[in-house]
Amino acid sequence: MHDPTLAKEALASLPPDIADSPLFNGDLAPVPQARRNWNTYAFAALWISMAHCIPTYNYAASLLDVGMNWWQALLTIGLGNVIVLIPILLNAHPGTKYGIPFPVLARSSFGTRGANVPAVLRALVACGWFGIQTFIGGEAVKTFVIVIWPDFATLGGGASIAGLSIPSAITFMAFWFLNIFIIFKGMNAVRVFENWAAPIVLIMAAWLLWWAVSRAGGVGPLLSEPSRFDSVGAFWKVFIPQLTAMIGFWATLSLNIPDFTRYGRGQREQMVGQTLGLPTTMLAFSMMGVIITSASAAILKGTPLKDIWDPVHLLAQLTSANAPPGLDAPLIADATTRWLVAAVSLFGIAIATISVNIAANVVSPANDFANLAPRHISFKMGGLITGIVGILMLPWKLMASAGAYVFTWLIGYAALLGPIAGIMIADYWVVRKTELDVPDLYRPNGRYAGTNPVAMVALVVGILPNVPGFIHAAGIVDSVPAIFDALYVYSWFIGFALAFGIYVVGMRSRLGRTA
Repeated sequence: MHDPTLAKEALASLPPDIADSPLFNGDLAPVPQARRNWNTYAFAALWISMAHCIPTYNYAASLLDVGMNWWQALLTIGLGNVIVLIPILLNAHPGTKYGIPFPVLARSSFGTRGANVPAVLRALVACGWFGIQTFIGGEAVKTFVIVIWPDFATLGGGASIAGLSIPSAITFMAFWFLNIFIIFKGMNAVRVFENWAAPIVLIMAAWLLWWAVSRAGGVGPLLSEPSRFDSVGAFWKVFIPQLTAMIGFWATLSLNIPDFTRYGRGQREQMVGQTLGLPTTMLAFSMMGVIITSASAAILKGTPLKDIWDPVHLLAQLTSANAPPGLDAPLIADATTRWLVAAVSLFGIAIATISVNIAANVVSPANDFANLAPRHISFKMGGLITGIVGILMLPWKLMASAGAYVFTWLIGYAALLGPIAGIMIADYWVVRKTELDVPDLYRPNGRYAGTNPVAMVALVVGILPNVPGFIHAAGIVDSVPAIFDALYVYSWFIGFALAFGIYVVGMRSRLGRTA
């Protein structure tokens, strides 16, 4: 039992045999009511700090690059976040009602042994995101170091490690160790960090917005540019994959949100906090990203748009001692001011990146890996495993191009996680009608024992239609029948609906009653 105090408190309300169960430890134990101290602000702050991240900024601005105008981009983001909020709130409910984390909740639908399948799939996606966020943070650190030590940019010459330059590799690992340090401080440290990170990140984004608009003398040219789509059909071909990618952006949290809501004081706090925190923050921060990109396009006229919508690249131009392309002088002439701006910018990006990385990409896989062997893997050990796998996934390659990021990464894992969400929601709301036997979730021989074959069939059927489109998008094969490419851009929707329907029908047949 890796959290003896929590384990002792949880066991006080559980049957005596649970103490010796191989499926129980302090990190996976149901949180006692006295320990549930997350209020409405805590949940709103969680989403504010997670949404204020570099990928959110990148995604909003990149929609302009694929041909959307500003309101089409915000429509895509707003609609995607409203849609994904629905499964988030549905899966959040059992976390607050029973105090259980995601891998324990998954035992209800997949079985005590079968739950390892969705837990590992979710964990692997989180490992990839952990690596991506750590890479972004490391690049921000590199930008700052180059400002105070210009020769750092050429350290190692042209040498690289797995495609990563020596300077990038050094700052990547430095930022990685900082994340791991916070993980080892535990969940309470995460809550405190998120509460402080939320307002700090918002202030930093507002400052960058003010600077860009002031320097450009307005909001820039991109907000007045029309859409590049000449018909509804042309827009739809871009809108649907981008909408699916936006849903995929938070599809991870739609599964493991019980990892947080298990600490909630009540359903009202978690529902109101999340509803206020997610869609509104994503829209507001996305709008900031669009305006900053537009204003920066007016400032850096010789810089390609794909570089301008990367805030780390933008800050590198801002703090460089050299004149950016198209300009005769550095954006900031005074060296001391450049150093100060770089330090403040690094602090803002570091706070934003760490806050989302810990909350979105460590809490769940740490619990998921612990679920594989509750008696041997603690939350901290699970977090360390997450960090190591995140390195092995070579995240800089996932971010190499917009196509790889959207079609291979975001839509690809949405095809995996959509069916899992459909199965879990169908089980809790339709089959179980929100009633769970919590002690049996920890018993290897209880009603949820073993592997639920209905869930496995539903998962496989939900994933299969999207496999051909994925292997084509990933470049594994040169072509597939056009129908599979067409289906693939709807991957989350198709996977969710198929798995939901098959699970409900299968469980009604298996249980021999109307669910």
